[in-house]
Amino acid sequence: MTKAKAYFQLIKFRLALTVAFSSAIGYLLGAQEFDWSRALLVLLGGLAVTGSANTINQIHEIELDKLMKRTAKRPLPTGALSAAEAWVFAIIMGVAGLFILGYFFNTLAAALSLLSLILYGFVYTPLKTISPICVAVGAIPGGMPPLLGWVAATGVLGTEAWVLFGIQFMWQFPHFWAIAWVLDEDYKKAGFKMLPTPGGKDLRTAFQIMTYTLLLIPLSLLPLQLGMAGKTSALIAVVCGVLFLMQTFYLMRTCSKKAAMRIMFGSFLYLPIVQIALVFDKI
Repeated sequence: MTKAKAYFQLIKFRLALTVAFSSAIGYLLGAQEFDWSRALLVLLGGLAVTGSANTINQIHEIELDKLMKRTAKRPLPTGALSAAEAWVFAIIMGVAGLFILGYFFNTLAAALSLLSLILYGFVYTPLKTISPICVAVGAIPGGMPPLLGWVAATGVLGTEAWVLFGIQFMWQFPHFWAIAWVLDEDYKKAGFKMLPTPGGKDLRTAFQIMTYTLLLIPLSLLPLQLGMAGKTSALIAVVCGVLFLMQTFYLMRTCSKKAAMRIMFGSFLYLPIVQIALVFDKI
């Protein structure tokens, strides 16, 4: 493995890009005029900060990653990069991302990004082996990107920013619990406690996944109520929310890995579709 490829893998590019994409969505929704170049700049800043947080996560979990089939070939467990090299990379990426957001946008956006990085890298990560509360803690930095984008555009942490945060925050629960269900055996090897109930893959967990998915539907209507977008995006959000919810009923009936995988893939589709609909509705 080349050094360049190893550093690229540290970022967890697909995950980081998904996070940064929602920050660009928040910026476009908050901006008075559509400026795609500045939206791209927000995305770049968000990508750098998220890459830093993902690197810190992997530094903390080097020994745990060695135990799991899914993560054993990452750059740090294999020795392709040292922990010291990863720390230098994380610091450079974090400083670069915070500089972009603070210099080109505003101090509040940079400060909130720093808070998100700290929560993910230094609070959520160690909690994963201690308590299932880690998912709720992780949902905070996970839900912040669209809020950060809105703040970057407006300089204000208003109601609209909190609505965007609320939608993505609530989405984290069915998303991460479905992943934890699918990867439960691997997670147990590392001692990760991600599922919400002691029994793990049971009806109680499935019911909680359903509950949080259900709450997404009224939350997704708030942008319409606040005048952030129109009826078209609200209709798309409701349809997507109902389809997403139906997948959770299947999980409640079967408590199967297959059903959890459907929810996992459904969650990957739900969020970008709803967010893109909000932007195009504004256009």
